Amino acid sequence: MNHRLNLDIPQNKTFLLPQDKLAATDHLIGMKFAMGILDDINHLKNKRVRSVADLLQDRFGLPGSFRKYDRTNPLTQIVHGRKLSYLGPRGLTRRTASFRIRDIHPSHYRLICPIDTSKGINVGLIGSLSIHARIGPWGSLESPFYEISGRSKKVRMFYLSPSRDEYYMVAAGNSLALNRGSQEDPVVPARYHQEFLTIEWEQVALDSGVPAIAEHEGRIVYTDTAKIILSGNGDTLSIPLVRYQRSNKNTCMHQKPQVARGKCIKKGQILADGAATVGGELSLGNNVLVAYMPWEGYNFEDAVLINERLVYGDIYTSFHIQKYEIQTHVTSHRPERITNEIPHLEAHLLRNLDKKGVVMLGSWVETGDILVGKLMPQMAKESSYAPEDRLSRAILGIQISTSKETCLKLPIGSRGRVIDVRWIQKKGGSSYNPETIRVYISQKCEIKVGDKVAGRHGNKGIVSKNLPRQDMPYLQDGRPIDMVFNPLGVPSRMNHPLMTDMKKRLGDSKLYEASKQTANPWVFEPEYPSKSRIFDGRTGDPFEQPVIIGKQYILKLIHQVDDKIHGRCSGHYALVTQQPLRGRTKQGGQRVGQMEIWALEGFGVAHILQEMLTYKSDHIRARQEVLGAIREQLADFDLKIIIDYSLAEWKELGEEGPTGELVMCQEKLVQEAVDTLLDNGIRGQPMGDAHNKAFSHCRRSFTFITSMWIAARDSIELFQTFVICGLIRQHFASNIGVAKSKIREKEPVVWEILQEVMQGHPVFLNRAHTLHGLGIQAFQPILVEGHAICLHPLVCKGFTADFDGDQMAVHVPLSLEAQAEASLLMCSHTNLLSPATRDPISVPTQDMLIGLYVLMSSNHR
Repeated sequence: MNHRLNLDIPQNKTFLLPQDKLAATDHLIGMKFAMGILDDINHLKNKRVRSVADLLQDRFGLPGSFRKYDRTNPLTQIVHGRKLSYLGPRGLTRRTASFRIRDIHPSHYRLICPIDTSKGINVGLIGSLSIHARIGPWGSLESPFYEISGRSKKVRMFYLSPSRDEYYMVAAGNSLALNRGSQEDPVVPARYHQEFLTIEWEQVALDSGVPAIAEHEGRIVYTDTAKIILSGNGDTLSIPLVRYQRSNKNTCMHQKPQVARGKCIKKGQILADGAATVGGELSLGNNVLVAYMPWEGYNFEDAVLINERLVYGDIYTSFHIQKYEIQTHVTSHRPERITNEIPHLEAHLLRNLDKKGVVMLGSWVETGDILVGKLMPQMAKESSYAPEDRLSRAILGIQISTSKETCLKLPIGSRGRVIDVRWIQKKGGSSYNPETIRVYISQKCEIKVGDKVAGRHGNKGIVSKNLPRQDMPYLQDGRPIDMVFNPLGVPSRMNHPLMTDMKKRLGDSKLYEASKQTANPWVFEPEYPSKSRIFDGRTGDPFEQPVIIGKQYILKLIHQVDDKIHGRCSGHYALVTQQPLRGRTKQGGQRVGQMEIWALEGFGVAHILQEMLTYKSDHIRARQEVLGAIREQLADFDLKIIIDYSLAEWKELGEEGPTGELVMCQEKLVQEAVDTLLDNGIRGQPMGDAHNKAFSHCRRSFTFITSMWIAARDSIELFQTFVICGLIRQHFASNIGVAKSKIREKEPVVWEILQEVMQGHPVFLNRAHTLHGLGIQAFQPILVEGHAICLHPLVCKGFTADFDGDQMAVHVPLSLEAQAEASLLMCSHTNLLSPATRDPISVPTQDMLIGLYVLMSSNHR
């Protein structure tokens, strides 16, 4: 109030005084006659920051405002933790926020970054703190300043809020730095009371950062991978280190000591490096030798060709920690138990279990290995009793119980080292207070085909091929190229900073000096500045034109092909709609919506549509009833589906099942929900169930160039039903259980049957969103290694896809009629015209013409 009303009342006077009322009245009268400045509601001095802790204190569990802290690497932690939002409780909404609020305000200077904001409808509403800003004790944003005065030689740093810095003359740091050594022009532009002035530099408070300073100095007494003991000033300090800690993004957080025993350290010295730091500096990627040139089409549409040296040298190898957990419950018969004696399982699957039935620390586990052995008791049927058990039951009345194996197994495609096992035991042991066993497995992930890489200038792409180092293009001195990028991605994105960055690292001046000192004129060619002539590693012949090469900082992103691959042949169904569940974590099917149905209708594939809308999504009988059910009241058949499904769940848990009263209560709840819809005037068929389904027999993964290839290990899940039939028909298995066991063990006969099944059996790809008919096309699958879906580049235009991380779903037609429709009507070579204009969907582009020229002009090809 003293600053606002221009008063000089001591700070200890906390009550309103007559002078305050008179000054406030005088100020309001002056405002009436335009003699003052109105308060700006968008000024940061009139805003306060509410932290997540404040929101939790007001209302715990409030949705929409809380997000999981991103701990992928140290940089994401800093960026995510400094986010600001106008949205949330007591905030604005996306629809009502005006442009004036979204715009940049002058008070944002040095406090809120004007560039780092969200796109789309959230623009201007979600931002980030600037690099040196912080949140003050009263919720206001503050920034650091250095006070510079001619009266004092000491430099004092302090923080000011937007309500206080108006009373100081503030200039930018670069202006002061430029004028420090200049005696001719000792003035700089400054800001004072929201106005810009020109003052002498001694009157300026300078923006600055705060260096990180250690709290202690001394001598290292002891160091290992777990802790560092520091002795200094008569005290001993133990500093614990983080060892193989799992983040919420499944990355590995680990610290490595960088000091030796007996070494003396100073304040601010680095003691240990983190998971993404080297010498205390952030290190997320690597400097690799990059060339921008076409190579056999493998870098078409942002794809990337890499050298196998990056794999063997662990240049882009990352470690991830996966958590697997299982709980034990108490059933009506007896509690579930953890044991290593699991009947009907092979011994090699139980080799890593200890006496208690839990996997041993340090064990190497593969797909299908048992991590925790668990048996669930259940009552056996009368027909399954042995003769001696029947006699005991008839004479003594003993209820013979059997156990069902419900072990925790390592999922398909996973392997690694067990680094931690946690057994959380709680008192009581009731079904509402279960025991939990968590197993943490470290996985080594090398860079492979389908992984995503990116540079610092927005250039990103999917690894399309891992080429042997002897086949990679190489420089004049024999060094092979590490990565080959598509040169057309630079001018199309106007990415000139990328070229500038490479030119700084390998500039013309350095090349010219090297050519003079080594007497090799080929090092610098004046006709092709910033370019170099390289040679083909397969033939040794030089390429026709020099290309741009240089060192570039490339990162491997967390979007890895192993995390994206997902498939379903059969599995769990939803409770009410009896459709396959959605989502990778639930082992769900691929979603096909109304636009995909329209695309299939455009092809005229009746049998494929019949599969989609019946037994690949719903049970046939259930779907026929559901389509006409919710019109006036809920059909009895739908109630029966819900109750039967609940009974099955109860029996699976070993319970006797719900009582009749509970069944009637469930029927009443479902009927009341439908009655509410009818009371609100909702009529008609459930279109969300009929045209928005999740299907079985589908798979989803990354796409990259070449023909339509599918990973062999993943195709077994897609064609599992056909493989089981083939094994039984050819007498390799006596029943379904034996056939599934052979598939789990990956016996050689399984691969032979899979090849026979896939011969002449087309599949069709779908990339969401399906904007026209060519968004779904059929192909003949070919088995390859890896996890990615391989796609021919000429069909990319029809899918409107490129190779920078797009994903596609693979669907398998089941019946012979559906297979014939896919081959004749949906095959890619029969859909060459655009559905909108009937023009060719794909025409030769610049890189296609260059490739044709190279192929036709080379004699060795």
